[in-house]
Amino acid sequence: MSINYSERIPNNVDLAHDRTLQRALEHWQPRFLDWWRTLGPHDFEANDVYLRTAVGVDAQGWASYGYVKMPDYRWGIFLADEIPDRKIGFGDAFGQPVWRQVPGEFRAQFRRLIVTQGDTEPASVEQQRLLGHTCPSLYDLRNLFQVNVEEGRHLWAMVYLLHAYFGRDGREQAEELLARHSGDADKPRILGTFNEPIEDWLSFYLFGYFTDRDGKFQLKSLAESAFDPLARTCRFMLTEEAHHMFVGETGIGRVIRRTLEVMKEIGTDDPEAIRRHSAVDLPTLQRYLNFWFTSSLDLFGSEVSSNAATAFANGIKGRPDESQYDDHVCADATFALEVPDGRGSIATDTVPMRNAMNEVARNTYVKDCEIGVKRWNMAIKRAGVDFEIALPSTRFRRSIGAWADVPTDPAGTPIPREAYERRLPAWLPSESDRAFVHSLMRPVREPGKMAAWIAPPDRGINNLPVDYEYVRAG
Repeated sequence: MSINYSERIPNNVDLAHDRTLQRALEHWQPRFLDWWRTLGPHDFEANDVYLRTAVGVDAQGWASYGYVKMPDYRWGIFLADEIPDRKIGFGDAFGQPVWRQVPGEFRAQFRRLIVTQGDTEPASVEQQRLLGHTCPSLYDLRNLFQVNVEEGRHLWAMVYLLHAYFGRDGREQAEELLARHSGDADKPRILGTFNEPIEDWLSFYLFGYFTDRDGKFQLKSLAESAFDPLARTCRFMLTEEAHHMFVGETGIGRVIRRTLEVMKEIGTDDPEAIRRHSAVDLPTLQRYLNFWFTSSLDLFGSEVSSNAATAFANGIKGRPDESQYDDHVCADATFALEVPDGRGSIATDTVPMRNAMNEVARNTYVKDCEIGVKRWNMAIKRAGVDFEIALPSTRFRRSIGAWADVPTDPAGTPIPREAYERRLPAWLPSESDRAFVHSLMRPVREPGKMAAWIAPPDRGINNLPVDYEYVRAG
């Protein structure tokens, strides 16, 4: 379905025929724009940026490309096409028709999930707002801005649901989505990872690879929902989310490629020598990876969760790609869970499958994360370098769940707390690591040129050359 761009708020939900809802969203729109100008990308309001904009919701030809100033970007409300006769795919109401409205008894649960998802979208824009000042190329600068405007549109998607289906409570929660701010001491964002500063592009790429991938799995779970407007909203959001993970994976791949080139040029794998040649040594990359991967793991919640069980039973939130499973009710199924035994070892606990839905999603997420890591390691191996990037264990550095504050090494082996505290600086970015990476962050804004610490991409955007002027001076 094409999207009507003659509307003040582009949409495919027939907003013009619901004047009350339209007026409410038009009242929210200037507040959103004020937020964007205040906490969106800093100092680039006047630049023409080569961006893609959604013009339809089918998989083929859904977006158009062209120059636009970001404050003029046509954010809007787009739902994937309705699936005729769609049935609830999991839980106690399995096989029954999906809901067009929110059942009253589930309103609080749905609202909480939508608010939490919605809160992550502007949070990441706020985290990344200063990165434009240190872009490694115009290609990367454009990709950053594409991610930013789409996160803004994802906020619109959640705000629409709050306004359309949750009455006054929904409108108030929509206002709160612009009142909280990433890292704010008084009103921080809901989830901890979205309050972490992103002050360099290495963190941005890892955030894109790991944290946006968490977003993919959360959206996949919500796309299974029995509440059909939420499911359709998330299905279309997944179309845009894929680019965010692409930016992360290819960004890290290009960092590694440049490091391997430097290692070959200077004939050593000594980290200090590599740093002197303005490249990111692989041990430093591993420490940054450890930080962002473990931060993202906590976003799935506790391994055992009554809330997750209730959400599954009630048809609110399913497993990612629910159709891959045979049992969609899980009334009697169980899950074997590794837990600390309290004596410095690991025990196995058997829990109801419904209570382990967070862990099911987390395990699937980890397998998905491993795909890109294998690609990076193949590049390292082909270069003849004896180093392998590894995902740390899901037990390492956890702040939520059974392994919260349990000291383990990156392999997940429990160790004494004294040893953990002593060795942790070797496993996570140190202040000197951050200072070094920060020293590399010098802007490069000449078309086709790249910062010394990153290799050029294999291809440009939308079949354009790498040296295209993706961002024009304001």
